[in-house]
Amino acid sequence: MLISILLLIIGFVLLMRGADTFVDGAAGVARRFGIPPIIIGTTLVAIGTSAPEAAISIAAALSGSDGVSIGNIIGSNISNVFLILGLTATIAALPIHKNTKRYELPFVGVITLLLCLVGLWFGEISRVAAFGFLILFAGFIIYTVIMAKRSNEPAPDFKKIPTIETAVMIVAGIAALVIGSDLTVDSATDIATRLGVSDRVIGLTLVAIGTSLPELVVCVAAALKREYDMAVGNIVGSNIFNILFVLGTAAAISPLPFDRAFVMDGLVALLAVAMLMIFAARRSRLSRIGGILFLIAYAIYTVQLVI
Repeated sequence: MLISILLLIIGFVLLMRGADTFVDGAAGVARRFGIPPIIIGTTLVAIGTSAPEAAISIAAALSGSDGVSIGNIIGSNISNVFLILGLTATIAALPIHKNTKRYELPFVGVITLLLCLVGLWFGEISRVAAFGFLILFAGFIIYTVIMAKRSNEPAPDFKKIPTIETAVMIVAGIAALVIGSDLTVDSATDIATRLGVSDRVIGLTLVAIGTSLPELVVCVAAALKREYDMAVGNIVGSNIFNILFVLGTAAAISPLPFDRAFVMDGLVALLAVAMLMIFAARRSRLSRIGGILFLIAYAIYTVQLVI
């Protein structure tokens, strides 16, 4: 058990470092081909933040651990809202921007419901459904780029990296993601077996929280520095990426059987979005009280899930 826990931690570290290295290398290549920084910032960097979830879900799907694959995605979306935004909001109230309130929050609610309906109706996330998710993902990328161009925010500044170094970074990043995902899936499955729980529960809790650690650290650090203006928008965007990009990619490679128990987890993810929409509609911000309510909701969900 101790060895599996150690390997799980090593897997998480490799996933985080691999994602950062891959994004830096890919951004260097994009700059060399003359791609505008604003496009790089809204696509490569955003995809990079979902790289750990993607690596885990793909590796789990290929190894037959379907509960970890889908559980990681739904669990990450739940922890993103209830745990990460809840914890961040207890530090400082978080503003919810107009576009997030009007378009992105309803959109993440719709695709979460769509995920549950497709899984419940067909009993799996098929390749056809996966390609549908990826088409929606392409549309969301276009929307993100348009919104970024309309905003007055400065484009991200990426340093110039020599060609050989970028190639090494991309290869090293992919290697770390592959090795880290294999270690994480294997060790998480072993832990689940030893504890006598399903890989679905492990995917929804341990793996989901582990792959959400980067967002947690960034949001809490930003709140402490009073730089929390886009925290809600970034988390909502991450949830959209998880369903459309991560799930779409994993299911396109290997169709994912959908356990009916995931419907309840999907409804919890919908509840999280609905609660966030209520706070957005009332005051356009997530208050400290809201943050505490979110943390309580996450604690209740986790306890009943484990029990």
